[in-house]
Amino acid sequence: MLVVEGLYKHFGGFTAVNRVDFSLEQGEILGLIGPNGSGKSTIFNLLAGALSPNAGSVRLRGQEVTGKSPHQICAMGVGRTFQIPRPIRRLTILENVAVAGYFGQGVTITREDAWLSAAESLQLVGLPSDPGTTVDTLGTAGLKKLELAKALATKPTLLLADESLGGLDQGEMDQAAQMLKNIRDELGITIIWVEHIMGVLMRVVDRVMVLDHGEKIAEGTPQEVTVDQKVIEVYLGSDADETATAAVRV
Repeated sequence: MLVVEGLYKHFGGFTAVNRVDFSLEQGEILGLIGPNGSGKSTIFNLLAGALSPNAGSVRLRGQEVTGKSPHQICAMGVGRTFQIPRPIRRLTILENVAVAGYFGQGVTITREDAWLSAAESLQLVGLPSDPGTTVDTLGTAGLKKLELAKALATKPTLLLADESLGGLDQGEMDQAAQMLKNIRDELGITIIWVEHIMGVLMRVVDRVMVLDHGEKIAEGTPQEVTVDQKVIEVYLGSDADETATAAVRV
């Protein structure tokens, strides 16, 4: 359902993403991992239209996505969350999600449908959908759920989940990871999940792609990737012993 070929992005003399190829089947969850500065966020921005690639192509369900604007790509079925939630504070929880529904579905959605979609999305993530609940009532976990509800309200076929576990405790992380799995299982949404907390991610994803300095260095099942020597060296150094190596394995 998604085919990415030769994706390339540079900023002046710095290459952020270097000729990356990958694809996804409908209903897959792909984990996208790598050290800070490896190109993960740049790939998300290229897929969502916040950046335009210098070369390469992105096709979603056979349609060319490359070079389109963020609102066009969102309307084509790509929803995303952000690492740092920035809700519209003067709006209620329900209103924040309804606005996202308008953004994703544009003129084809009525006001009634936008509010209904918002309420359904909030129910899916376990947040209150009554009209009066304000954003200020939400803690870190609640704001992460709000990000997810906003993305779901756009009716995506592909969800880009950007560090959904940041700032959460272990119980909240397990709940958020299970929520992503439920979204795939119940709604059939394909997911690319960027995350630094690998122990939780590895229990949920079907495949993993590893980036380093803008290049894809490994791709495979969680079991395959966590014994790949290139991945071990990126995370732990070339002299990692067997005890240290176990830290990156499932």
